[in-house]
Amino acid sequence: MFMEKITEINGALNSFIWGVPGLVLLIGTGILLTFGTKVFQISHLGHWFKETIGTLFRKNSASTKKTDKKTISQFQALCTALAATVGTGNIAGVAAAIVIGGPGAVFWMWVAAFFGMMTNFSENVLGIYFRRRNKDGEWSGGAMYYLKDGLGKKKGCKTVASVLAVLFACFAILASFGIGNMGQVNKITLNIQSAFFSGTDLGTIAGIPVLGLIIGCALVLLGGLIILGGLQRIASFAERVVPFMAVVYIIGALFILCANIKNVGAMFTSIFRFAFSNRAAYGGVVGTLLLGMTQGFKRGVFSNEAGLGSSVMVHSSSNVKEPVRQGMWGIFEVFFDTFIVCTMTAIVVLSSGYIDLTTGNPAVANLEDSTLVARAFGDVFGVAGEWFVAVAMLLFAFTTVLGWSQYGSKAVEYLFGTKAVKVYKVIFVLMIVSGAIMTSSLAWDISDTFNGFMMVPNLIGVVALFPLVIKITRNYVNRKIKNKEEEPMLSYDAAIQAEAAVALQEDE
Repeated sequence: MFMEKITEINGALNSFIWGVPGLVLLIGTGILLTFGTKVFQISHLGHWFKETIGTLFRKNSASTKKTDKKTISQFQALCTALAATVGTGNIAGVAAAIVIGGPGAVFWMWVAAFFGMMTNFSENVLGIYFRRRNKDGEWSGGAMYYLKDGLGKKKGCKTVASVLAVLFACFAILASFGIGNMGQVNKITLNIQSAFFSGTDLGTIAGIPVLGLIIGCALVLLGGLIILGGLQRIASFAERVVPFMAVVYIIGALFILCANIKNVGAMFTSIFRFAFSNRAAYGGVVGTLLLGMTQGFKRGVFSNEAGLGSSVMVHSSSNVKEPVRQGMWGIFEVFFDTFIVCTMTAIVVLSSGYIDLTTGNPAVANLEDSTLVARAFGDVFGVAGEWFVAVAMLLFAFTTVLGWSQYGSKAVEYLFGTKAVKVYKVIFVLMIVSGAIMTSSLAWDISDTFNGFMMVPNLIGVVALFPLVIKITRNYVNRKIKNKEEEPMLSYDAAIQAEAAVALQEDE
């Protein structure tokens, strides 16, 4: 009875936070920030592309160099953030959006990402502007800090800002154990068992599945080696694995596209057609325009996390001096996660023939979104294709665990100090086993709710500090693009501002 009540309460909260009210708040904030910055993601497209991914092709670029042992490079910060955002949502999540919401959900996923670019940009600008060094000399930033030191400096907002900062940190810690750890490990375990140990039963020990326990222990050892080594080791691992796994997945998806090239025209037609029209009744429920829209928005936000205030905690650890420069990496993060990786999954699903492109409904009965992408790869590459998707899911999910361990660490540091971080990391690593042997879905549903709750205090801070974001962005544009003489806006703290200004001059 008690568990049923918990499930009922969580269901109501989850429906609200990930329903129309929460999505309106997210998309509305993105629209506000987009037009407030004069559609920066389009008006300065060439500039932010050149200053992000373009820097990787320059010799001795500051984006790829670490200036000291206490920081990570801008590219490492991006890869670590992508490690947490490019996860199972990019594969199973996109497939689920299409199965439930139809092909039109893809269009609304793109819309969410377009406006989400500037939400992520703004979070990172504020994260760099309000960061500070901790006792170990490492940079610490995130929604907690721009709530407390940004919103908190506004008249009458000190107490409210402090409470919001604490709430954000608490929600981030809880979400890190659920969505960022056990939920991902559970998906890894199920995929490994399905792809490589189908039909294998090693029995149980005290009710615990032996195969799940073995997989969990192996992941604990691997996760412990990386996570307990700190951000430097996580970033170094992410820098090598994330680009590799993403590029290989994209190449595989392009092969699927070529194999199903005859369906490409109908595929894109269906995306735009069902984005603005209702589908026919399916499964006893009328497929509406609103369903496709909400699924697209929801899965887009789930994937790129723009608005949750999560990735800013690792972006703030980079060696960057300019807040806007790291903000542009935030734009690229959303662009790559959704417009590239998620779109590749959408192409695989829609070109495979498993979705009827004339009706927008599944073309076969009892279609499971969790295995849809694997089936599509299997149709072209045979069993090797299904193995490939299983390995891709493993890497995507495992790197998400690594990224979220850093998010949780920064939240713990804010609440309890740097010494508590070591205890948190040990607990976090040990909890990996729980994800491998757990079967209840309630834990994932509750952590999903906490994940959504992170966005409420975060977006309050972002919207309240929206004029400051515009001011910092205008200052950067005037100096770097229009070549005007202005004092750079680099930090809220006078000492950090002076230090960063000197370092910026030396770099130039």
